[in-house]
Amino acid sequence: MTYNRLLRRAALAGVLALPILTTGCGLFSQPASESIDPPQNSTQNVDADLNAGQTVTEGDQSQMTLYLKDRNGLLAPVTVMATLGPDEKLGQKALEMMVEGGAYESEIPDGFEAVLPKGTTVKGLNIVPDQKLAVVDFTKSFADYNVSDERKIVEAITWTLTSLEGVQNVEIDLEGQKLSEMPQDGLPIDDQLTRAVGINLEAADNVDYSQSTPVTIYFSAVTPDNVQYYVPVTRLVTRSNNKAKTAIEQLISGPLNDLPLKAVMTPDVLVKNVTKKNDVVTVELQDDSYQQGQQEPAEMLQAVVLALTENTGMSKVQIKLNGKTDFVDTNNQSYSEPVSRPEHVNAFKS
Repeated sequence: MTYNRLLRRAALAGVLALPILTTGCGLFSQPASESIDPPQNSTQNVDADLNAGQTVTEGDQSQMTLYLKDRNGLLAPVTVMATLGPDEKLGQKALEMMVEGGAYESEIPDGFEAVLPKGTTVKGLNIVPDQKLAVVDFTKSFADYNVSDERKIVEAITWTLTSLEGVQNVEIDLEGQKLSEMPQDGLPIDDQLTRAVGINLEAADNVDYSQSTPVTIYFSAVTPDNVQYYVPVTRLVTRSNNKAKTAIEQLISGPLNDLPLKAVMTPDVLVKNVTKKNDVVTVELQDDSYQQGQQEPAEMLQAVVLALTENTGMSKVQIKLNGKTDFVDTNNQSYSEPVSRPEHVNAFKS
């Protein structure tokens, strides 16, 4: 399905004001990467070369990222450790953990809840490598959800499965039959789903939908235990000739609509330019308050890396601050060389 078709449907359904969902405790567990298709290897098992269609032997533990609903009703990635049973598939296990009232409900971190309808069973998950496609087949209970959750369910499934290595497209089946639209409110899903569907959609002020483009940016929220995590937001903005630069400008402008999110950058930071070359995207920031030798906030710089890799598909980010790269963040991460997107976002400590 095309982005424009989804947008028209979203506008009709009034979902553009949906709040945003996120997850996590440690902001990142370890460092790792146009369109809103996912940078690959963003949520993979760090100990084995597994993809969504491969199986593992019983007892193996894998990190996987689930998109769950937070206490504010927003979708967010939550990275969890899961033990895979005999012949269990990584992607299928992730979806099973996202079922409301399911067998794995106790493994969901406090402050988050499953998105898929109660009683849903994943009948199968088939990976078509040459199409970069994941086909998931649900039982009929999948159709028993609240209408208001329809888009949220589509986003959660799409973003969870496209977090897996080698998967960029998703198809949703019901009892073996491909769905052309969602069962309750008819959201069209006849074309393969990608991250172009967006997540936690919102629109910038006075944007003309017919002349808009989506950018996905990351803000900050806290769990009931006051643990910080990132929330992705897809914002519709006026088209520009430098989408990546626009994304960082929107990151600087901060959250909209009084959502319970925190800005990760102060408005006095300027983005001078964003360029792409050889799988590296370079952003030039100007911060007049920065003094040589001080540590820049890790939260700010990591959000820049997330936004740029998400919106460009590039694997590495070079950040220049006041024309220089010889600085570190508050986690003692050096930015003298290009840095990669973290493998796992919002990984809770067990």
